[in-house]
Amino acid sequence: MQNMSPLQNPVFRRLFTAQVIALVGTGLTTVALTLLAYDLVQENAGVVLGTALACKMIAYVVFAPVIGGLAHRFPRKPLLITLDLVRAGIVLVMPFVTAVWQIYLLIFLLNLFSAGFKPVFAAAIPEVLADEEQYTKALSYSRLAYDLENLLSPTLAGIALLFFSYTGLFAANSAAFVVSALLILFCPLPKAEPQDRLGGIWGEISFGVIAYMKTPRLRALLTLYLAVACASAMVIVNTVVYVKEILGGSDEEVALAFAAAGFGSMLAALAVPRLVEKVTDKAIMTGGAILMGIGVMAIGMGPGITAMLPVWFTIGLGWSLVQTPAGRVVNRSARSSDRAAYFSAQFALSHACWLLAYPLAGQLGAAIGIAATALYLGLAIVAFGALAMLTWPPQAGHSLEHEHAAQDHLHLHTHGRHHQHEHRGNEGPEPHSHPHYHPRQRHAHNFVIDEHHLTWPKPRV
Repeated sequence: MQNMSPLQNPVFRRLFTAQVIALVGTGLTTVALTLLAYDLVQENAGVVLGTALACKMIAYVVFAPVIGGLAHRFPRKPLLITLDLVRAGIVLVMPFVTAVWQIYLLIFLLNLFSAGFKPVFAAAIPEVLADEEQYTKALSYSRLAYDLENLLSPTLAGIALLFFSYTGLFAANSAAFVVSALLILFCPLPKAEPQDRLGGIWGEISFGVIAYMKTPRLRALLTLYLAVACASAMVIVNTVVYVKEILGGSDEEVALAFAAAGFGSMLAALAVPRLVEKVTDKAIMTGGAILMGIGVMAIGMGPGITAMLPVWFTIGLGWSLVQTPAGRVVNRSARSSDRAAYFSAQFALSHACWLLAYPLAGQLGAAIGIAATALYLGLAIVAFGALAMLTWPPQAGHSLEHEHAAQDHLHLHTHGRHHQHEHRGNEGPEPHSHPHYHPRQRHAHNFVIDEHHLTWPKPRV
């Protein structure tokens, strides 16, 4: 069982297939959107695409915590299917766009619903694959799927455009979302544990981000994502400038640089399931950040076309060493009933890092040159890696001793570790909600932030 591939699990296999199909469809829409923008505004297409990407990031950052915080109120499978079908409808409208503002609106709406779908989908995977070794392999496959989509979608789009116009790419993405919804429909997804959080609607919406920021290892993870955002922004924003303007290279050499980074990322994703058996997530991820920093600083040395490829490979290797195990860290930091909120917080906060890094890399590159930008961003990446190493506590994931003050409160609960109290007999079956009393107690267990653990315990001296 320990060595079984997660793809042998029929539920995960369908979910992974749904993910891959939706990813490919989204990649086709990216190409089609580029062509649509050019049709509308010709030489100003880059401005339109940049603004559209900003709309995407804003939707991710603002709405992922909202949907993730409220996701426990809805049955998981119908929610995912509905989000897929709404996305299919939005993409299907895109060929009828006649004005730039309509592009911005549709991209914002599409990614608003994606901001709900992706974290809720991610939170379901560890419940389908309870074995951590299988879950780690699933994270590796997911990382590979993203990298392959980046490499293959432009190729598939190019082939498709030989037979029909770019509006057909939008239709293909719409169909991909429908297929994804059908695959999820026939998946027996585990039901999420019931949850009734304290603090009303705002408490539910804000819970994920607040709990995330109160968890030391997740704060370290966010620091590492600042490093990833700086490295990937340097590559995505400035590769074309470096290759074509500084080296005088061709479009094919730009593609080679991106492919080298993608190959490094895929190699790291394949290696992670074996690495986690030998070293800690902390060591792998902080090591990945240092690799990224070294790679980005190496750009400042002005490598030629041949030397450029191992540099971009190193950067891709580093960012995948950080991103592939990230789901393990988030999963260990949350109760099952809170996973959607935590994964939504991770999704929003990590994309906030990219929202900062993309314009920073572009503006710095234009203002002080690619070499100086690479040096400064590389040093920042190494600093973020070192800061994460220092702030990630050694006891993360272990049993922590802590104290609960006596309190009365009301929320939905079952009678486990924190709920041993008397009943009058009319409370109904578990889980149920009624006023109840918690006596003062001190105990130890694997600690996560939830409604009974509102602050991280200070280490005992």
